[in-house]
Amino acid sequence: MTLREIGKSVSDTVLKQVGRAASRLQESGSLTADVLESDNAYLVVFDAPSAESSDVQVRFVDGDVLVRIDRFRDYREGYEMRFPGRGLALDGEAELPDGASVDPETAQATLTESGELRVRLPKVGSDDHDDAIDDGDATIGA
Repeated sequence: MTLREIGKSVSDTVLKQVGRAASRLQESGSLTADVLESDNAYLVVFDAPSAESSDVQVRFVDGDVLVRIDRFRDYREGYEMRFPGRGLALDGEAELPDGASVDPETAQATLTESGELRVRLPKVGSDDHDDAIDDGDATIGA
């Protein structure tokens, strides 16, 4: 084995280890979320980069919106993975304000083309759907 081959082998190993560490770090942190309120509903917005609607799970538990995104990496013909830095399993949680009374059965989750996951939770007793999400993006069963 030449010195050049040894150097390449060492650099490949280091890159893979750093990439795996970066991926684990991303997976250990929670997805950040914005919680917005209108007269009729709460809207929770998560960043969901590279997610497909089939990758997303949304649940409402004890006043919290819980999100799980299981992304997959596409195989790129002719390329070798050198730095696997993107996390594949991402979790997020957003707490609604104290006293928020919502109807999770009528909630809508929408994944936009720009990579935003929008979870709309109508307030109990609200029949007005003027601020409903209807922009042609993929709707997910919440």
